Amino acid sequence: MSTPVLVTGGAGYIGSHTVRFLAAQGYKVVVLDNLVFGHRDAIVDEGVELVVGDIGDKELIAGLFDRHGFAAVIHFAAYAYVGESVTNPLKYYRNNTAAPLALLEVMQEKGCKNFVFSSTCATYGVPASIPIVETNPQDPINPYGRSKLMLEWILRDCDAAWGLKTASLRYFNASGSSADGKIGEDHDPETHLIPRVLMAVTGEISHLDVFGTDYPTPDGTCIRDYIHVDDLASAHAAAITHLAAGGSSVACNLGTGVGVSVKEIITAVEEVTGRTVPVKYSPRRAGDPPQLLADPSFAKQTLGWSAKHTDVRDMVSSAWAWMSGPRKGRYES
Repeated sequence: MSTPVLVTGGAGYIGSHTVRFLAAQGYKVVVLDNLVFGHRDAIVDEGVELVVGDIGDKELIAGLFDRHGFAAVIHFAAYAYVGESVTNPLKYYRNNTAAPLALLEVMQEKGCKNFVFSSTCATYGVPASIPIVETNPQDPINPYGRSKLMLEWILRDCDAAWGLKTASLRYFNASGSSADGKIGEDHDPETHLIPRVLMAVTGEISHLDVFGTDYPTPDGTCIRDYIHVDDLASAHAAAITHLAAGGSSVACNLGTGVGVSVKEIITAVEEVTGRTVPVKYSPRRAGDPPQLLADPSFAKQTLGWSAKHTDVRDMVSSAWAWMSGPRKGRYES
C-alpha cells in the first residue's frame, strides 16, 4: 500500500507542485487547504483527496488521521506577504505560528513523528555572510520571517520533548511552473519578480518597477537565488525519505547557489518571449538586501538533493508557458 501523507496548503503554488510529484512517486496524498490562497483546480492528479478546512481545526485533523493513518505531514499552509506582515503582524503570528499547534498536537496524540516544514530564507534576515549557510545567525527583520522562525523553534522543542523528527526547508526564490503547463504560479496579488516581469510583457501591468540601481552588485540591481518549483517539490520528497529512514531532524537551504540580478531576469524574459519589458526605475526599497544567495551543499549532504534547474531561462520559459497559456479563469476556488 502507498504511504499516506498529509499536505497542508497543498492547493497553493509550491504545495500543488509537490503534491503532483508525490502522487507520481506513488504516495497516497491528502491535501488540507482552506482555499484562501490555494486553488481547487491546482489538484490535478487522480487519487489525490482535497479536504477544504483549516489547520487550526483539531477535530477535523484528528478525523483525517483516524481515516488515513498518515506516516508524514508536509506543512505549507501559511501567509507569505512580507509587507502585510508588517502592517498586520497578529494575522501572521496567529496563522503561521499558533494555528499549526493544533496539527502538532494531533500528530503527538496519533504517534506521527515525521514533519516537513515549508520554512524560508527570510529567517536569516540581513545575512551576515554570502553565500548563506545554515549556521548563519537567524535574525529575521519582519513578522513573516519571525513567524516562520518561531515555528522552527517549536519544532525543535517537540523533537526534544517527544521525538518529532522534522526537516525545515528554507526556500530561496521559488520560480517557474510545471513543464506540462497544467499548474503554475497564480497569486493575487502577485509580488514575485519573474511573473511580474511577464505581466509587464503581456500588458497585465503597465510596467515593471525596479527598485534600486545603485546596489554594490555588478549591474547595480539586487541579486537573488531563484529555484525552480519542481526542484522544491523533489526536495520535499527527499525530506520524507530522509525522515522515514530514521534520519535526524535537519534544517536545509533550498537554492541553486547561482545568483541572478533583476536586470538579468529582465534580459532572460526578453530573450524567452522576444518582447521588450517596459521598466520604470525607482530608488531603493527599504529592507531589500543587495544579495541573497544560498549555499545548498548541506541539502545535498543530508538529503541527497540538489537543484536540476540552474539556468534561470529554464524557470522563465516554464513560467512563460503558463502565463501565456489559458491561465485566466483556470483557477476558480
